[in-house]
Amino acid sequence: MAYLTTTASGQPVLILKEGTSRSRGREAQRNNIAAARIISEVLRSTLGPRGMDKMLIDSLGDITITNDGATILDEIEVEHPAAKMMVEIAKTQDDMVGDGTTTAVVLAGELLKRAEDLLDQNIHPTVIISGYRKAAQKAIEVINKVAKTVDIEDRETLRKVALTSMGSKAVGAARDHFADIAIDAVKQVVEKRGDRLVADIDNIQVVKKTGKSLLESQLVNGVIIDKEVVHSGMPKKVENAKIALLDCPLEIEKTEFSAEIRIRDPKQMKAFLDQETQMLKEMVDKIKATGANVVFCQKGIDDMAQHFLAKEGILAARRIKQSDMEKLARATGGRIVTDLDDLTPNDLGTASLVEERKIGEDKMVFVEGCKNPRSVAILIRAGLERMVDEAERAMIDALSVVSDVVEHNKILPGGGAVEIEVAKELRDYARNVGGREQLAIEAFADSIEVVPRSLAENAGLEPIDIIVELRAAHQKADGVSMGVNVFTGKIEDMYCNGVVEPAIVKEQAIKSATEATSMILRIDDVIAASKPKEEKTKTPSETESEEY
Repeated sequence: MAYLTTTASGQPVLILKEGTSRSRGREAQRNNIAAARIISEVLRSTLGPRGMDKMLIDSLGDITITNDGATILDEIEVEHPAAKMMVEIAKTQDDMVGDGTTTAVVLAGELLKRAEDLLDQNIHPTVIISGYRKAAQKAIEVINKVAKTVDIEDRETLRKVALTSMGSKAVGAARDHFADIAIDAVKQVVEKRGDRLVADIDNIQVVKKTGKSLLESQLVNGVIIDKEVVHSGMPKKVENAKIALLDCPLEIEKTEFSAEIRIRDPKQMKAFLDQETQMLKEMVDKIKATGANVVFCQKGIDDMAQHFLAKEGILAARRIKQSDMEKLARATGGRIVTDLDDLTPNDLGTASLVEERKIGEDKMVFVEGCKNPRSVAILIRAGLERMVDEAERAMIDALSVVSDVVEHNKILPGGGAVEIEVAKELRDYARNVGGREQLAIEAFADSIEVVPRSLAENAGLEPIDIIVELRAAHQKADGVSMGVNVFTGKIEDMYCNGVVEPAIVKEQAIKSATEATSMILRIDDVIAASKPKEEKTKTPSETESEEY
């Protein structure tokens, strides 16, 4: 339909194109809230160690089985714009802190549900938004007040943080092994910038290969290159490696325009052909002169150059990804050289072992035993392809939370303990604020309790009883860390149980959820343009009739 209006003289004026749809006021708000809440409900049953998995099948029939919030929302193809905003929350949470995506989305869904009740009581959206923002600010203050500062050398605490993040993942008995790998990997890549520590997990390479078991996953103090040695005559293993990192081709560039060369003498012909071989030999001689016995090249290596390298006993691999070259430079201490003439012995990286190994179906080059690598690799193994994928997600979560604690060294008790404490403080705060905003702050307090409620529901416990018990436990002076043990159904001290998570993850979840809720509540008009019509494909009979 087209939107029309008329002037004072009765002249019709076309405002919006034909096919444009429009919903406004409460209808627009209801539609947006409903769409966002559906996304939240999808993830709610995955929360916690007793959460369930989702099986996602894409348009090509590929299957993903996971309970990782970010992965689920990344895989499902969402159409509604408000629902897309919920997907963005998960993406932001994942990019910023690497964990807590499900919490952020479930909290946003619950905030919208409570906001809808307030809208039905004729409370204006801007009042609700203002109340929510004050509540979020207060919640972050409470989090910082109850958070414990940890020493990053306290390996046991880092281990608990990693184990908690993997609690809901299907890695089972390998959790302890994965936690140790994650801690060792993060500690290896930590660097001091000014007065703060930075642990960039992009410097940790995660390589997954089907085969063997989860417990045979390993940390490599170096880099794994997913390429094979270029020439069969080259050594497959080099000890005490001196590594040249080249970002220039070991081949003769062909001219970009056609050239004509006139040769009158057969000797000239031979000299012309020999010249190319000579140039390639000189390139290899330059590499050999620096003392290099391993070459990693980002570009191509000519067949003749391969032959000369093999004769010199140099192991070489070509067309290495730029990201892998950067990791090699950080791990081996070498420098990436773009011009062969600039290569000196000082530019070479070192490793105690460079070896080609067959992993499953593929051959890979392992660069191991680097002295003080600023980049490391983790090789993940499992007997099933779906399991390898889920193990990779578990490992990335563990790496993320350990690096979060290293960078922001504050932790909180898990099991819904923080949420109940925040809700308690918010209810006291709401009474001081007063007015209509008080209702919004109280709604925020009710909303944040969705986390312990969902944990209890997913564990088959009675959520109302659990919430009542938790609230009672938090009224006591030492009850701050009391949360729900989903395996026993009891209210226990989460620090004693080793259920801890980084404070920054919870902070980010509250910020993301509040911002997304505020944005959705402010929308009172949705004007959607018509989709471009797809041209109908003609049948062979229609084409023939047009030709005659």
